[in-house]
Amino acid sequence: MTITFGSFDGVCSTAALVICPLIGTSGQGIEPTCYSRNVQIGQTVIFQPSTCFVHIVAIIMTAIMIYHIRSKYTAVGRKEIVMFFWLYMVIELLAMFLDSGIIPTANVSYPWFAAVYTGLVATAYCCLLINGFVGFQFAEDGTPLSLWLLRICCFAVFGGSFFISIATFKSYVSFSPSKPIALFVVYLIWPILCVATYTILQLVLVFRTLDDRWPLGDIIFGIAFYAIAQVLLFAFSVTICNAITHYLDGLFFFTLCVLLSVMMVYKYWDSITREDLEFSVGSKAAVWEVKDPLLTASVTAPSTDYEEDASSYHAGAASLVGGVSGTQYYGGKQAYGAQGGYGQGGYGGARRAYPPTSEGY
Repeated sequence: MTITFGSFDGVCSTAALVICPLIGTSGQGIEPTCYSRNVQIGQTVIFQPSTCFVHIVAIIMTAIMIYHIRSKYTAVGRKEIVMFFWLYMVIELLAMFLDSGIIPTANVSYPWFAAVYTGLVATAYCCLLINGFVGFQFAEDGTPLSLWLLRICCFAVFGGSFFISIATFKSYVSFSPSKPIALFVVYLIWPILCVATYTILQLVLVFRTLDDRWPLGDIIFGIAFYAIAQVLLFAFSVTICNAITHYLDGLFFFTLCVLLSVMMVYKYWDSITREDLEFSVGSKAAVWEVKDPLLTASVTAPSTDYEEDASSYHAGAASLVGGVSGTQYYGGKQAYGAQGGYGQGGYGGARRAYPPTSEGY
């Protein structure tokens, strides 16, 4: 396969992309050399049935990931990263209808749905790119400034991508389906730039901020799955299709590998974020045992030392730039002591920790 900048002829002759029926010099779209078999259900012909199954699995897995992200109430960047997964879920849902032919390519609404799909894909990559900066705390995560900056950027990218797509499909202004240069940049070049920038940012974050190097494995696996997806789709799709006698093609493996790379994005984010257990109200509720001697001691000796519970906070630096761990916050600050000065530990010269233990009484 030969890829020429600004031309989809070589790409669409190999891969059955959503936009391929709408571009090309002939005006009739570009048909792939080999594609997977269709199945007929009742009076409806379903294209790419195996790929549609992966789309359904992707929607289910994304819903599970969103649930777990939303359950980490105090994690850094929770509201920002969940938007990326919502976009991915909508993309998979729309791709299922477009790839399967439930929305026929000859229908007048197909170009509009394809333009929305292209805009959402570009927006999802933009959202991933901006999430790469969240860990550096240029704007505090979860604040209106951070969220609205993300929303405005995503909306701008969606609007621009949607206009370029529909203008190319409908030959508006100076755009033409025979010379889709702008669409080529939006559909193929922009995603690669976003993924490369996000990866570099996360490598900097891990090496400069984290003591743990295990998140590097998530990054490596995510990039590997993404690279394999591109190679299987654009280089070996026809080979795979002919070898398996049209039962599968490169689009099936592309969709599957992209799902795995998105799951690695979730795994990486989950590995570098740490919940503050003192303020967590998640489903895993901590059960604390309250004893009568503890209550008695708290009344008679309110300034008695508390010992830090090793299970509540982890020693060492915070997981993200600008973060503060429980040990740093409660153990490193000076508090007003009993003799009118500031003690070495927490309030009253002692360290505070939750839950307090009964060993100091």
